[in-house]
Amino acid sequence: MTAQEKETKISPIYSLISLEDFKSLLGIDDREEKLSRFCLITATYSIEHYCKRQLLRKKHFEKIEYIGDLMLPMKEYPVNRMLALYSMNREPVIENKWEILEPDFYQVIPECGTYEDIPYTLVLSPAIKRYPGILAVKAVYWAGYSQGSVPPDLASACLEFASWNMNRYRGRRIGMTGNIRGSGKDGEHFELSMPENIKALLEPYRRKVI
Repeated sequence: MTAQEKETKISPIYSLISLEDFKSLLGIDDREEKLSRFCLITATYSIEHYCKRQLLRKKHFEKIEYIGDLMLPMKEYPVNRMLALYSMNREPVIENKWEILEPDFYQVIPECGTYEDIPYTLVLSPAIKRYPGILAVKAVYWAGYSQGSVPPDLASACLEFASWNMNRYRGRRIGMTGNIRGSGKDGEHFELSMPENIKALLEPYRRKVI
């Protein structure tokens, strides 16, 4: 095995379950590893699109307008770790001038790292009101599930969806909306439909839009 092949085998892929677990549970051998990777990544992105949120752990840079309310909803959740919070003040007026806010001036509810699957809120200290003309705050934080902490029903949805697409590819019962190779007009394609049983598993994780 070459060094490149070894690196490919240990490199994590963008998936709600690991490649090795997927192959082990379904009895897939190495000859279908490329297709397995494609199906897992496609399933994960499709699930995130359906749920209207980013589910896998990543770093976010979020600018939140400040209009005097001390409770500011954060876009992504669950929040694992708050890295920094900055404020943009009206005075002095300097373009893109952000000042760091010390942790004593804010907290996150629920507590970071609890993996509560509800939107998180940034709560500012009342002392913030003494700051001169805050226009916005910028939060830098980690949010989402790491591969080892993905809830079982969410992982099952990814497993079933990726397996469903693999079976459709093997049986050549495939729609014509997305190229399996990513380019070229003659490749096999997957459609973006999703079985109802998988939608049912995902319903608790779907962002509610009012």
